[in-house]
Amino acid sequence: MNRSTPRLINLNADLGESFGAWTMGQDQALLPWLGAANIACGFHAGDPLVMRRTVRAAQALGVSLGAHPSFPDLQGFGRRRMDIAPDELEALLIYQIGALQAMAQSEGAALSHVKPHGALSNMACADPALAAVVAAAVRALDAQLILLAPACSALADAGRQAGLRVALEVFADRRYLPDGQLQPRSQAGAVIHDSAEALAHVLAMLRAEALISPDGPPLPTAIHSVCVHGDSPEALATAQALHSGLRAAGYQLASLSEVLAA
Repeated sequence: MNRSTPRLINLNADLGESFGAWTMGQDQALLPWLGAANIACGFHAGDPLVMRRTVRAAQALGVSLGAHPSFPDLQGFGRRRMDIAPDELEALLIYQIGALQAMAQSEGAALSHVKPHGALSNMACADPALAAVVAAAVRALDAQLILLAPACSALADAGRQAGLRVALEVFADRRYLPDGQLQPRSQAGAVIHDSAEALAHVLAMLRAEALISPDGPPLPTAIHSVCVHGDSPEALATAQALHSGLRAAGYQLASLSEVLAA
């Protein structure tokens, strides 16, 4: 690529994670800074009304819509490990993605991507068999959907093997282990709270074209998207810092489809 041409990058966040009388995140404030919204489908957070409102809000701002399915774990916010039979898990994923697909269709919109949430994502990143179930569910529903998967993961590999378009993401607000997995939240320093530090973390990975951990060598990878966790209190400040900082560094914010087509 001619380096005088702006490099394309996507900025995504996990949204729609309120349900009932319980509120999570700052969705309305975050949306203007994003290129993709990963919307909870009711199993770790979200409910039908929240899903529909989030679809409408994202569509109004031209933010692409993605399903954010999880293990059935409302009490644990989808962050607890579960052992679910492959056929049951595939059905659970199709159920969730299909629900958001219906919400989008009712508003004259369509889904662009799927991004697994929490423990489901973390486990699928390390377990090729589980990753294959996730990829199979996406493909069974709509083979044109993009699988948004962490870079250097078994999930990304499974998506490619299933013939899906795969967008590789890095996390602005999380540290990495030397093998490319996310450092567990229980460990000190695993979560980056300062927005300037998060921007520096992302720019270092983009410039190196690699995942960077405190204790291991860089792991080379393409990077298509940067994630901000919408449930973080610092999410808005981090998204704003990334939006301005990435543009200042010569990047152009774009949709997942645009980044993959570049």
